[in-house]
Amino acid sequence: MRDGGWQHTVGTGPHGKTLGLLGLGNLGSSVARIGQAFGMGTIAWSRHLTPERAAEHGVTAVTKQELFATADVLSVHLVLTDRTRRLVGSTELAAMKPSAILVNTSRGPIVDQDALLDTLRRKAIRCAALDVCDVEPLPADHPFRTLPNTVLTPHIGYVTRELYEVFYRDAVEDIAAFQAGRPIRTLT
Repeated sequence: MRDGGWQHTVGTGPHGKTLGLLGLGNLGSSVARIGQAFGMGTIAWSRHLTPERAAEHGVTAVTKQELFATADVLSVHLVLTDRTRRLVGSTELAAMKPSAILVNTSRGPIVDQDALLDTLRRKAIRCAALDVCDVEPLPADHPFRTLPNTVLTPHIGYVTRELYEVFYRDAVEDIAAFQAGRPIRTLT
């Protein structure tokens, strides 16, 4: 639009599509509700997800392979650990539909960036929407910046006034409790 462009493609609506959630914790279950509000079917996979837990959120638990093969939109909601690092690699990306969209607002290293670059260059999936990357800030010359099938945001998901108010309030409470000899929110 800023460069003078206008609509030149046909969009796709979410109603009747399948939202796949890689992780169904606090954020994943919230995203499930958003998808459901738009009339999307919701499926999820994570290592310890049970059908009963998924059903509590109106979501169907599926296998990892089914998640990648079925999702029209696949949204990543996992904590980065040794087990989740590069969990989404070339095999998982190859299983996705050519019309699928990958959304990663979780942690960059969960998705193998080289495999994703290759997938996007070949247009093997529709696009990737990324708020997180392996290297942040994303270098100015990074290929993600020039690919036409990426939507990029600068890891802004947690940078909100409301969240900062919680961070600062909690920090003040933590300091006061520590000074009083009654620490709270301790790591054990």
